Amino acid sequence: MAITSFYFLCFFSILLILYYSIPHKFQWGFLLVCSVAYCLFEGQGALLLYPFVSVAACYTGTGLLAKTPPEEEKKRRGILLVTILVNIGILFALKYVNFLINTADGVVSLFGGPQDLLPGVDFLVPLGVSFYTFSLLGYVIDVYYGLAGHQKNGLKLALYGLYFPNLISGPILKYREHAEQFFAPHAFDYRQVTRGLQRMAWGFFKKLVISERLGVLVNTVYGDYESYPGAYIWVATACYAFQLYTDFSGCMDIVLGLSESLGILLPENFQTPFFSKSVAEYWRRWHITLGVWMKDYVFYPLLRSKLFTNLNQSFKKKFGKKRGKQYATFAAMFVLWLTVGIWHGGDWKFVIGSGLLHWFYIVMEELLAPPCARMMERFSINAAGRFVAGVRILRTFFLVCIGDLFFRAASVGDALAMLRRAVGVWNPHILWDGSLLALGLDGIETAVAVLSLIVLWAVSLAGRKGPVRDRIAKRPIFLRWILWYALLFAVILLGYYGPGYSAAEFIYQGF
Repeated sequence: MAITSFYFLCFFSILLILYYSIPHKFQWGFLLVCSVAYCLFEGQGALLLYPFVSVAACYTGTGLLAKTPPEEEKKRRGILLVTILVNIGILFALKYVNFLINTADGVVSLFGGPQDLLPGVDFLVPLGVSFYTFSLLGYVIDVYYGLAGHQKNGLKLALYGLYFPNLISGPILKYREHAEQFFAPHAFDYRQVTRGLQRMAWGFFKKLVISERLGVLVNTVYGDYESYPGAYIWVATACYAFQLYTDFSGCMDIVLGLSESLGILLPENFQTPFFSKSVAEYWRRWHITLGVWMKDYVFYPLLRSKLFTNLNQSFKKKFGKKRGKQYATFAAMFVLWLTVGIWHGGDWKFVIGSGLLHWFYIVMEELLAPPCARMMERFSINAAGRFVAGVRILRTFFLVCIGDLFFRAASVGDALAMLRRAVGVWNPHILWDGSLLALGLDGIETAVAVLSLIVLWAVSLAGRKGPVRDRIAKRPIFLRWILWYALLFAVILLGYYGPGYSAAEFIYQGF
């Protein structure tokens, strides 16, 4: 039951009516039943075993931590380690066994051995396994450090882990900040419900009108890149950047809007990332909850660890206090971005495209920032001016697109081949001679895509000054209704439902 399907809208409509009709004290239990039902409708019935095992492990682990006094630190660390290993073990078995097998086979083949020395395995992966695993692990670690209390009701913890909108594509939650609202009673609030529905409509617009339409062009080029060299690849890669953004953020708008209509406010996951002036800033605006989780539970603990403390001291002695600290931070960042890349999937294209390549970008930005500042000062260039800001935004977008190329390509080898063909052929004439209209979108479809992107840009620009919904709410009622009905009919009339369309496939759903 895809989140953009008619059946899902029926499911949500019934859920919304019943949610506010039943006694408020039963609402959280009703949401748990609905979350299990959603997984069953998705054909995930047998796979529910995995999240329930993860919830049971975290419930047991935090219960033992709550009973173990702080003086028994060794025992507490053991409990924490076992709980983490159970959850990571499940995640690793489901998503990364083949990654190790394929890597080992690749290394063996480099030395003349057989390419398929080790056979792969084929596991069915439950919906949102990376999202609920990280949310639950954050909860366990917070209990260990005393930042959150043990949830004594195992079913409430199950709701926190299995809340069905979150299973689709996040966001990654922090128990101490977001969990209580799942269990609190929520009275019907007309303004809150309508605001949630408005946000859902905007998410459908992003997904169905923009993302699915751009996906036609992207699939054509990436599916046969040897026939489309040069500018074709650059155009398709830029389109993919927008496709990925509108797919992922559109899904988030649906999830956050649905939850808001239920009285549950989930954390924002995007903040106009394509206005970023550096790759570091881009990642503070893109998939925000993943970045926060990685910093809190990977990066900062690494910097405080004995290994990196010693490394920091060693680098300071060798390179000086300032430079040594910077190099030690870069080393911890390498582990961080390696983890981010692996989180995105068990393939080296993800490790490079969503991880290590961005680590390289950020390191180079920090190293080159001082000489670039001195150069601009020497030539009297206003570093805070609009022109420089625009150049930085375009540069960041280009660098991100290179990473997206690895992310979207079938393999690292294909990504490198595409880059060679992208820079090896000069054919800018395709941008104006109509060649792009032969990639699956005719003139009208292309015009719809371009105009929709302009609307997206305008709304994103307006959103930098405050929530657009709040600004619309201050307009006269007839204008408000015109705007929201225009959005609704744009989704219905312009949504791409062409051949090969699958409403079930959100790009990030597999994570």
